[in-house]
Amino acid sequence: MSVTGTVNGNTGIIGLSGRFDFNRHRDFRAACDSLLEKAGVSKVVVDLGQVDYMDSSALGMLLMLRDKVGAAHKTVELCNVKGNVKQVLEIANFSKIFTIR
Repeated sequence: MSVTGTVNGNTGIIGLSGRFDFNRHRDFRAACDSLLEKAGVSKVVVDLGQVDYMDSSALGMLLMLRDKVGAAHKTVELCNVKGNVKQVLEIANFSKIFTIR
């Protein structure tokens, strides 16, 4: 899996591909921290369109991101959610705590 962090205007985008599991914890956290430090970023979007597997540790990483983003007075969204990833997020009721597009 790869993790990328880019900025488009006031939006920081974390792009993920492949398996989103505990093995990506460091990369995911580094991308999150880097985007949150950027001046002018008021929203973080996690693009899950290329993720084909997500486990419970990935859910925990998303919750960690939500807490960090909230503490920085920014917003977070999940986008391009589909397939198995969508099912995992639905079962975990993440639509109640995240904006999912």
